[in-house]
Amino acid sequence: MNRMKKAVRILLSCMLVFLTAAALSTVFGAEAGESAEAAAATARGVGMIAAALSTGIAAIGSGIAVGAGAPAAIGALTEDPKTFGKSMIFVALGEGIALYGMLISILILNKV
Repeated sequence: MNRMKKAVRILLSCMLVFLTAAALSTVFGAEAGESAEAAAATARGVGMIAAALSTGIAAIGSGIAVGAGAPAAIGALTEDPKTFGKSMIFVALGEGIALYGMLISILILNKV
């Protein structure tokens, strides 16, 4: 569990560095010598990063949720087969997080 926390911290710190670089390039990217097309390309790149991050972070969260819920569902199912429906709902809710992240990234890409 400690390795997982360390990996998540490293991942989040890398994402923070990338987001900071993207935000700074957006704010300071359109200088006096640059054209409007260069500013639009910078904004499009930030939109692509946002779409990738929404899908990636949602997939990580979904993996954590399913990783915690699926073994518990299997354990409950072995003790009482009547709990199949309830346990599958919890696993499906965890998978739904990734679908919501993908939906948000599709909406972002339609605006870019």
